[in-house]
Amino acid sequence: MSDIGFLLLIFIMLISLMNQRYEEKIEYSESFVTERTQADSNFEIWIQKNGIISADGEVLDTNSLENAIVKAVTANPGVRIHIIADRDTPYKYVNAAVSVLQTLQHRVVSFVVKDVQN
Repeated sequence: MSDIGFLLLIFIMLISLMNQRYEEKIEYSESFVTERTQADSNFEIWIQKNGIISADGEVLDTNSLENAIVKAVTANPGVRIHIIADRDTPYKYVNAAVSVLQTLQHRVVSFVVKDVQN
């Protein structure tokens, strides 16, 4: 009986590790007006200040970013695209991701910012 309990404990520990959310260490931009979205149907594009673009823990170039977006939209047509860029990221890097979304004609895009409290 203790063997079964031990195996269940290992199984639960492994499953809990698989559901961790991927996140880059960035400094969020700030905004005075924000809107919340559903966290369960988001595809997050992370852009670091040195221009590295990543999604789901993988570093991507613009071609592979396009493929990843198509795959996410195919799997869930109601997916929201979130662009999360460091506050000090030059706009040319953000524009590269936005250009990919324009090419795909994806219209449901959010820029993630930190809410500034007065």
